[in-house]
Amino acid sequence: MTDNAQELFPIVDAEGRTLGSITRGEAHSGSRVLHPVVHLHLFNSRGQLYLQRRPLWKDIQPGRWDTACGGHVAYGETPEEALRREVEEELGITDYTPTPLGSYVFDSQRERELVYVNSTTYDGPVRPSAEELDGGRFWSRQELLDAIGKGVLTPNFEQEYLQFFG
Repeated sequence: MTDNAQELFPIVDAEGRTLGSITRGEAHSGSRVLHPVVHLHLFNSRGQLYLQRRPLWKDIQPGRWDTACGGHVAYGETPEEALRREVEEELGITDYTPTPLGSYVFDSQRERELVYVNSTTYDGPVRPSAEELDGGRFWSRQELLDAIGKGVLTPNFEQEYLQFFG
């Protein structure tokens, strides 16, 4: 499996206003054109945080542990619509209440993303997509802190976790 390089994403400014469109392939080619993504931090009632393992076929950060759910906003879609779609596709969850935490620009050598950060507390079943993920599990706060900086977690997850929950 591979990502669809022709999938259309919106080009946005730092406030999230749509300025145009770009393909996934162009957005991830080193162009560093700002495009929006959504993240959901999924906690259970014991305070553990669910992380997904990115499949080896992903074009960005393959094999690393990442935010429970993360995905691109499709062209013409709102961040709220994208979050609902991605959480259902990746985790099989439809009955949850997201809490928006804010947004920030993630800047790497390869891409720039406007990240809409959300969290929720959820104790129901998590059914990670076998097609989109390489599984997932809940991590304790200490496990997360021990893994930071060791190449186990994605750099954007590490930055976001410390910024919003550190």
